[in-house]
Amino acid sequence: MPRIVLENVSKRWGNFVGVDHLNMVIEDREFITLLGPSGCGKTTTLRMIAGLETPTEGRITIGDQVVFDSEQHINVSPAKRDIGFLFQNYALWPHMTVYKNIAFGLENLKWSKADIEARVQEVLQMLKIEEFRDRYPAELSGGQQQRVAIARTLAPKPKVLFMDEPLSNLDAKLRGEMRTELKRLHSDTNSTFVYVTHDQLEAMTLATRVCLIEKGVLQQYDAPLTVYNRPANLFVADFVGNPTMNFIPATAKLEDPKKIRLNFFGIEAEYTPEVEVEEIGKEVVIGIRPEFLPISPKGAIKGLAYSTLPAGMETTVKINLDGDILSSVVFGSIDYKVDEEIKFDIVGKGIILFDKETKKQICLGSVKVVNSK
Repeated sequence: MPRIVLENVSKRWGNFVGVDHLNMVIEDREFITLLGPSGCGKTTTLRMIAGLETPTEGRITIGDQVVFDSEQHINVSPAKRDIGFLFQNYALWPHMTVYKNIAFGLENLKWSKADIEARVQEVLQMLKIEEFRDRYPAELSGGQQQRVAIARTLAPKPKVLFMDEPLSNLDAKLRGEMRTELKRLHSDTNSTFVYVTHDQLEAMTLATRVCLIEKGVLQQYDAPLTVYNRPANLFVADFVGNPTMNFIPATAKLEDPKKIRLNFFGIEAEYTPEVEVEEIGKEVVIGIRPEFLPISPKGAIKGLAYSTLPAGMETTVKINLDGDILSSVVFGSIDYKVDEEIKFDIVGKGIILFDKETKKQICLGSVKVVNSK
């Protein structure tokens, strides 16, 4: 199985930059998600690796083969890159049965009838769609059609499987089921998966690594839990997580490398970074995940209930703190009256400081409230 390397890959249309000097390595058998808002360049990146879009500059290597090099004028056609591409709309032939849809590509590759029969039966069993072998796409549900599309893509045994938002046409329940199936399929096939999505839940649950892009620029490329717990900058912190991270503007004073004095909304707190900090700007942003704001009758900070959003297993409580609305997630069902006083704390070692000007992460650490209103 191949290793995919992108070196200074860019794509421009006139003055518009779709992808800007992207460098990344996709290791063998990884499940990579390209994540970001609409128009950020993730689909363009996928299409450039697949050969469906020609980069403006850079170099792309799949395994031992250079498939694109702007300086050496190399541009290998998609058919010779040994990849499979799963489109958003499935693109099944409506006049062909499930069997014929899967076999069609193998026939074009001049496989023997016996090999085609064996391989089609293998992927039908793998995707649990043997019973639909003689049906037409119009006779299948959306989830069944998607399985057929995956089976057809896997049939030629491509080295890499590319998927461009393949679950976006499915309802929420089916999307959840198909996420489970895709993760299992990745394990069963030992293939490299590269998956485009704007849904951070899909990216977090499916990927071995997440490539987060904004305006064509790589923001962070890490394991999902690293992206969640240690976001590189404010954009990453804000984009990943639901409810989103709380951001509190504060002033900071470095008292020594292991102690920072913070002041926000008239509250004085002591911040202990996990690593020594040599310098820090006067203005920072404190990033706090909702699970790190537990509500308690003995909490050190007072706020008002803005709204309560129970969802059964957990409840999201919106807290008004001097006009800023913070999110707290509480396990179980709970309800507060509007403007009811709430006391809460800041706990855990995953509280993040960001530089207000550069928006980059400074450090992780813990907060202890020293003086509250």
